[in-house]
Amino acid sequence: MSPKTRFGLLTLAALLGVALTFSLGRWQLSRAAQKEALHAAIESQHLRPPIGPADLLGTSLPDDLVHRQVRLQGRWLPERTVFLDNRQMHGQTGFFVVTPLQLADSQAVILVQRGWVARNFLDRTQLPQVDSPAGLVEVQGRMAPPPSKLYAFQAAEQGPIRQNLDLAAFAAETGLALLPLSVLQTGPAVSTSGNPLQRDWPPANTGVEKHYGYAFQWFGLSALIAILYVWFQIVRRFFLPPKRQS
Repeated sequence: MSPKTRFGLLTLAALLGVALTFSLGRWQLSRAAQKEALHAAIESQHLRPPIGPADLLGTSLPDDLVHRQVRLQGRWLPERTVFLDNRQMHGQTGFFVVTPLQLADSQAVILVQRGWVARNFLDRTQLPQVDSPAGLVEVQGRMAPPPSKLYAFQAAEQGPIRQNLDLAAFAAETGLALLPLSVLQTGPAVSTSGNPLQRDWPPANTGVEKHYGYAFQWFGLSALIAILYVWFQIVRRFFLPPKRQS
């Protein structure tokens, strides 16, 4: 291969490498901008007035209510409480406690993620006693999608301890008229048979920092390719004298 051909191929490869990595960096910046817009939308939802049962039952676009503050009245259905296993809070593994709440003067039911509680590692089947007062109760929190799912080996689960809770399957199992959203209950931690039911829910994480980090890496790689090309193919080729052979 002649020196001219080799130089041309290296130049083309360097240009393609710089163009590709630079475009990937710009794409990550655009993703970060989208996530920042999403974060701003979430924050604006938090600042809106709390919604009530009428808002839940009267909307045809339930996703528009996600992240809104909510204040509901209803009756707990404690016999349908589910303990979602392998859930973490403050770096500890335990249960997310999920109890259906039947809205006042309605057959509609919404799942309430009531908090996190430590599990008994000596006896996995021992469940904490969660206080579910009878009669009409008021629940405050914020609207959220149904409980997040973890990887599970079995498709359908039964019993109070489960890895995941599929909304459609749970509605078919219980016969409850479940709404398509859930509530993250807020407020101070409450005692459950000696263990606190914690409600330090993490804020919604849109992952903006991740995209900025990826963009920095791509732009850095683009600059590195350009610097190496200039040094080895231009500076050393045209400006540095060749080494003398002894």
